[in-house]
Amino acid sequence: MSILDISQYTVFITTNLPYILLVLTVLIFLALIVFININRKLSRLTRRYKKMMAGMEGINIERLLVQHVEEVRLAVDKVNRLEGECRRLATVTAASIQYVGVVRFNAFEDTGSDLSFALALLDGSKTGVVLSSIYGRNESRVYAKPITKGESAYYLTDEEKGALNKALGKNS
Repeated sequence: MSILDISQYTVFITTNLPYILLVLTVLIFLALIVFININRKLSRLTRRYKKMMAGMEGINIERLLVQHVEEVRLAVDKVNRLEGECRRLATVTAASIQYVGVVRFNAFEDTGSDLSFALALLDGSKTGVVLSSIYGRNESRVYAKPITKGESAYYLTDEEKGALNKALGKNS
């Protein structure tokens, strides 16, 4: 570089000094705004970090994450076991009594009360039995008729049909 080149730069700088100072001031102001914004984000992040790590003095994040991953794994194992148990219980419940219908009636005119009954007991597939108890003065008889998928192969009395319809949720 020659002295002439330096003098040209000096002349350029002195003639444009107000503009150069204005540009530098704007750049410093923009840098200050960016700094304040970054500082606010850092403060927010620090607060969230402290909130997350509250009560975890001496534990680093890696150990905390490993601990949480292990807890999640145990929870997933427990959920899987519970789902298996739910499936098993659903199978058991399907075979247990789920639908019940009872009709009380007076089998004979001279007995005077509704001591006779028809009772329908059905499982989840609407298979089961209709029990009928006929009460008389001197004796009582009980009859059982099988039900398969809501139907009987045997003749059902009106009372037995009523008990079956109640169990099936049908209006009779």
